[in-house]
Amino acid sequence: GSVIFEGIEYGPGVSDSKPKRGKALDLRRQVGMVFQQFNLFPHLSAIDNIALAVHSVTGKSKEEARERAALELKKVGLIKWAMNHPAQLSGGQQQRVAIARALSLDPKLMLFDEPTSALDPELVGEVLAVMRQLAETGMTMVVVTHEMGFAKEVGDQCIFMEDGYTVASGGADFFDTCTNERARQFIGSVL
Repeated sequence: GSVIFEGIEYGPGVSDSKPKRGKALDLRRQVGMVFQQFNLFPHLSAIDNIALAVHSVTGKSKEEARERAALELKKVGLIKWAMNHPAQLSGGQQQRVAIARALSLDPKLMLFDEPTSALDPELVGEVLAVMRQLAETGMTMVVVTHEMGFAKEVGDQCIFMEDGYTVASGGADFFDTCTNERARQFIGSVL
């Protein structure tokens, strides 16, 4: 399949004058991704996990990259933990570092794949608070989640999937107006 992002189609078989890899790189540079397992380098501090991405991807100097990393850590409430390594951070803090790392590259779109599923239930709120702030700033986000309360509160468009297929979809009022029986059953069991 292919994806159309900002009017440009990306995918296998899409032809234009750019090599396929170059076109894929163009897309990846505009999209930030956060996964359930954080994917932080264990031997680097929080600030260096972020600065490495900024330096490697944008070519900014190491000093500029660390300045940008500090700015993003401040946004997610972790500047006090900048020098801590992942093992010294809670799961929620590690996930916020991962979010800061993605944001440090100025994405136009953020993808979140179950960003809270690997967290202790008490830590979920701090990650959702950062994501809520992103939504309030107008960041476009695609979020795969089982946090239905969050999806209901923040989502503009909602898709309910089962076994890899879209079962039901709708706008911001999806949770109140969905008529699909399977989706209603799920919503009723979790909200």
